[in-house]
Amino acid sequence: MGLVGTAAVRDGGAALPHGFWAAVRVWLEKPQVANRRLCGAAIEAEGTVSLGEGGEASRPFAAVWGGGSGGGQEGRAASAGAVELGRLWREVRGQLSAGHGYLPPPLTPWGGPGRRSELRAVLRTLLPRGRSVGPPAPPTKELAVEDVDTGTVTFLPLEENSEGKYQIKKCNIYQIQLTHIKDEEWSVSIVAPFPEDWFSDGIAYPKLAWLGNELLSRLAKWSVEQKPSEFKSTLSLISVAKYSKVYQGLKEKYREMVKVWPEVTDPEKFVYEDVAIAAYLLILWEEERKEKGLTKKQSFVDLGCGNGLLVHILNNEGHSGRGIDVRRRKIWDMYGQETHLEESTIMPGDSHLFPDTDWLIGNHSDELTPWIPVIAARSSYSCCYFVLPCCFFDFHGKYSRRQSKKTQYREYLDFVAQVGFVCGFHVEEDCLRIPSTKRVCLIGKNRTYPSTERALIDKKITQYINNRQTCAVVTCDRRVGFNHEDHSDGVCKEADSELPENETDAAGTIWMPGFQPREKVEQIRNCASLPRDFVDDVVLNVANLLLNATPQKSCSNIHGGNMNTWNQGESLSLKEVAEHLNKETLKRLKSEYGGLQTLLKNNHQVFEVLNGRVHIRDWRKEKPSTKTKPEVKRRLSAEAFKTRLCWFFIHHPDGCSLPSESCPYAHGTEELRQSQIIKKKKYIQ
Repeated sequence: MGLVGTAAVRDGGAALPHGFWAAVRVWLEKPQVANRRLCGAAIEAEGTVSLGEGGEASRPFAAVWGGGSGGGQEGRAASAGAVELGRLWREVRGQLSAGHGYLPPPLTPWGGPGRRSELRAVLRTLLPRGRSVGPPAPPTKELAVEDVDTGTVTFLPLEENSEGKYQIKKCNIYQIQLTHIKDEEWSVSIVAPFPEDWFSDGIAYPKLAWLGNELLSRLAKWSVEQKPSEFKSTLSLISVAKYSKVYQGLKEKYREMVKVWPEVTDPEKFVYEDVAIAAYLLILWEEERKEKGLTKKQSFVDLGCGNGLLVHILNNEGHSGRGIDVRRRKIWDMYGQETHLEESTIMPGDSHLFPDTDWLIGNHSDELTPWIPVIAARSSYSCCYFVLPCCFFDFHGKYSRRQSKKTQYREYLDFVAQVGFVCGFHVEEDCLRIPSTKRVCLIGKNRTYPSTERALIDKKITQYINNRQTCAVVTCDRRVGFNHEDHSDGVCKEADSELPENETDAAGTIWMPGFQPREKVEQIRNCASLPRDFVDDVVLNVANLLLNATPQKSCSNIHGGNMNTWNQGESLSLKEVAEHLNKETLKRLKSEYGGLQTLLKNNHQVFEVLNGRVHIRDWRKEKPSTKTKPEVKRRLSAEAFKTRLCWFFIHHPDGCSLPSESCPYAHGTEELRQSQIIKKKKYIQ
């Protein structure tokens, strides 16, 4: 009775019981990682509470009351939170029977002989992901009570009555339990005392079966597989509750942009990503105004603004600012005169400073990313910055890795953060909630030095840039030159360098002659522009190389009841494949980003590239996707069916491994259908 589910856990790494409490903390603070219908949770207050008659919360452990997490709110009086938590605890405890340790059976009771008389309580508000239809529902609050001695955490749902007091919603009480069986054997269980009365709203409270299957399995996994993350928690610097409200409002306001998006980029990804970034900045700036006593909304410049949607949203929300990009986009014409966008090349130097701007933004700003903290530092003492690094660039070109113990992404983030520190900023890191693998932002909004030391910091910045790998020349004041001939040993040397003719007039203003801005006309170098006959020749050569390699792999192939063997060929590393291609072919491929690997991946009908090895693709092993495709992608798949010839039917010695009716490609010209796809979309920013 009341047992929702139990999961056996084997702990071979001595992770328990500490790992269990770490897993519980994830469920408390970030429930959205398990329950996708939640946006997150706001921790309203936490501290120790007593099982005795006093019931006060212990002051040292109490957190903010009513503010949620982040956003610089840690400075509020913790004592006030302790008093409120103590009052709430007395109200709640009074509604529970003193028998059975205040909890209804079969829940494990609190306290007991020889156990501590204190528990740890956490008050949280669950935040739904989307807007509810009709009038907004009251916030869902829970008091989670942790008992370390018994290895349990009990969740008490709370409802506020007309008098402003909280009542326990007893039908939805549940408890997570950790039990040590023997040696390395443990179990994690979820128990609900009133399962027959459980009320599921489908959002904050899913069905009990979900708790017993999905949540329980995740808790069991997290308990023994907790790994320290390289990155900060998502939205750690702002209030999650505020973010949820602002994001949903902006999403509703700008959702029509998806329908009229004129660019070749994926509208859903880029629209909702910029909406999320805008929501984050609006809350960050609101908190800054409160902290600094500002009344006027911050101004900004978005360097490398791309499609300009972020600028458009921020302008519409009352922030004066502009976006600058080397290349104009089609969508710029749709925004109207209130959105300020400029087509211009940004060269880091004295001619591109922004002394009257409050914030500089670098949203996937590529080659400008490491320069943005420098430009902010040199623009004014009050100028701040926000960067969301994506592609890896140093001051002078592509970023080169230096530490193999870190991921390239983590190493690059550390480099950009270091630039901020050198520029005299307190650099803060946060993780955004956006549809991208590159979600970590770096923020510099406070200085580490008094304004009287700006000249000293400026010299340190120049020295730091000069010492980055191939940097060479300091010619006048803070100008750093780039010597292309004297960097083979990696040591910076002073020398005279002549600037290109078009840069001579600005010789005293450019901080690094040789800096390469993004090209005005974007060059497509993904092997898509290579001649078709050249690509076909490379594909055939590589396929024959794999098919003729020894030992050959054969797989059974059943067509119409006849057993045949279908030659899968051998797998070879990319290096081995490259060694068999002629020099002219390799030279031509190297001029394309990605080279040989990109060409092979583009021809996914024939090849599969896994972990640096090339295989002949066996379409019989292709598993259908378990995810439901969006309507657009389903339509494109149907329209593309049988519109191209099957490479295997024409070139493979054993023909195609699939029968004609199962193969998405045409077995002969008589099966070819005319393509209904007018234009193939290439999702590039």
